[in-house]
Amino acid sequence: MQITNFRIGFRLNFAFALTIALLAVVVALGATELRAAAGAIEQQATLHGAASPAALTASSAARRAAVALLVLGAGGAFLSVLTGWVIAGGIVRPVRHAVKVARTVAAGDLASHIEVRSQDEVGQLSAALKEMNESLSSIVMGVRNGTAEIHRASSDIASGNRDLSQRTETQAAALQQTAASMEQLLGTVRQNADSAQQANQLVMSASAVAQRGGAAVGEVVAKMDAINVASRKVVDIIGVIDSIAFQTNILALNAAVEAARAGEQGRGFAVVAGEVRTLAQRSAAAAQQVKALIGDSAGQVDAGARLATDAGRTMEQVVASVQRVANIMSEISAASAEQVAGIEQVNSAIAQMDQTTRQNAALVGQAAAAATAMREQARQLADAVGVFRLAGGRAGEPAAGRQALAAPRTIETTLHGGM
Repeated sequence: MQITNFRIGFRLNFAFALTIALLAVVVALGATELRAAAGAIEQQATLHGAASPAALTASSAARRAAVALLVLGAGGAFLSVLTGWVIAGGIVRPVRHAVKVARTVAAGDLASHIEVRSQDEVGQLSAALKEMNESLSSIVMGVRNGTAEIHRASSDIASGNRDLSQRTETQAAALQQTAASMEQLLGTVRQNADSAQQANQLVMSASAVAQRGGAAVGEVVAKMDAINVASRKVVDIIGVIDSIAFQTNILALNAAVEAARAGEQGRGFAVVAGEVRTLAQRSAAAAQQVKALIGDSAGQVDAGARLATDAGRTMEQVVASVQRVANIMSEISAASAEQVAGIEQVNSAIAQMDQTTRQNAALVGQAAAAATAMREQARQLADAVGVFRLAGGRAGEPAAGRQALAAPRTIETTLHGGM
């Protein structure tokens, strides 16, 4: 067993006991030698007869020296015991106080107040304990305040993350609804684009038909003009025939007059002239009828030509209108195609926004979990430092933002130096 396993007081007392024992042995040996010397002197004096004054004096001095040595040994032993007790008390009591303070600090009570009244090693030990206590108090105070701030900040972060998560989920739902609406709108616009394309094709077909109709009406107008010209020529020819019949009638009348003058010789000629006159009259009448019919036909042809001209102009307007409608339908078809492309781009952008929003929602969830974990760690840290008791506070209470319920308890530990 090592000597260092024993207490300091025991070791000091053991050392002083050894010193006293050695002193007692030395004193006892010295006293024994002095007594032996005194006995030897007395024995020599007895052997030589009468004792000389010098021998008696030496024997008496030896005996007094032995007694004085015993008295001094006893006094030295007493002083050694007293000195050992004082030294042991001056070392052991402050060390015990220091141990008590260290155990108090180890138990979490940092409210002890240590007073240093010496500059020796024990005083330096007490000063070091005081600095350690104050440093631990400052550290625990800072940790408590930091954990409180971390707890509040993590709570705010968690609350903000919850709100952000809810808003992100709401935005994601809105984006999904918007994407569905855009899909429906895209389908409608595509259908409109297809309808516009079909209408454009129909309008182009109608434009082609109208152009062909306009061309046919133009040809009809041209034919009607030709018929009108031919009718006028027939009227002119009928006029010539009427003039010939009139002249033939005049000639027949002249022939009849001449036949009447001729008498019997001209009777046959008169008959022929009468027949010729009759034929001329009938030809004139027929020519008048044909002329009237041709005139009516010419009037109707003129009316038909005017109607055909009007129809041609109308068809030209129809063709122009159909062409404008075709151009408008082409523009509508192109605009519908552009709308389809634009809506597809918007739909793609909304899909990307939806994906980004989902990723943001996942990140917000991770941040919320991290904030919750940080708050739990802050709580555990607060529980860990809550075992310490600071000056002016109770265990587990942060120093900032609280009021002391009672006056702080102060443990005054006075460490005295050794003598």
